[in-house]
Amino acid sequence: MHIQIAAVGKLKEKYLVLGIAEYAKRLGPYVKLTLTEVADERAPETMSAAEEAIVREREGERLLATIKPDAHVIALALDGELWSSEDLAGQLDSLATYGRSHVAFVIGGSNGLAPAVLKRAQQKLSFGRMTLPHQLMRLVLLEQVYRAVKINRGEPYHK
Repeated sequence: MHIQIAAVGKLKEKYLVLGIAEYAKRLGPYVKLTLTEVADERAPETMSAAEEAIVREREGERLLATIKPDAHVIALALDGELWSSEDLAGQLDSLATYGRSHVAFVIGGSNGLAPAVLKRAQQKLSFGRMTLPHQLMRLVLLEQVYRAVKINRGEPYHK
C-alpha cells in the first residue's frame, strides 16, 4: 500500500521532525510512505474572510497538484467522521482489498482546507472537536497509520 500525507507548511520543530522520522522508519517495512509538504501562503496575522478564502484556495491548489488521480483521498477536517484506531485499520484494509492501494491523507494549513480539496476527497476524517496545530497533526496521523497497520497484521503495537 502507498500512503501519502500531503500537508501545508514545512515542519520546523525538531521534536516533530524526529517523531515523524521515527514513525516513517517503523512504517517502512509495511507501506510505501510519501510525505509531501507544500508551501503555506504568506498572509498577515489578521485577514478578512475573503483573504482567508484566497489563502485556502492557493494552498489547496498546491495540495491537489501533489495527489495522483488514482489516489483515494481522506481529508482531515473538523467536520469529518470520528474513527477509532480499529476503524482506521478497517478502512485501510478495505481500500487495499478493493484495489485502492494509494491513499492520500490531506492536512490543511492554519486556515483549513479549500473547498476544491474537500470536493476531491472521498472521505473526511476528524480526530475530534479540539483544534490541533496542523504540524502536530502529521505526527498524530502517522502514529495512527502505524497503529492501523499493526492492527491489520495482527502484530503487537510497539510502544
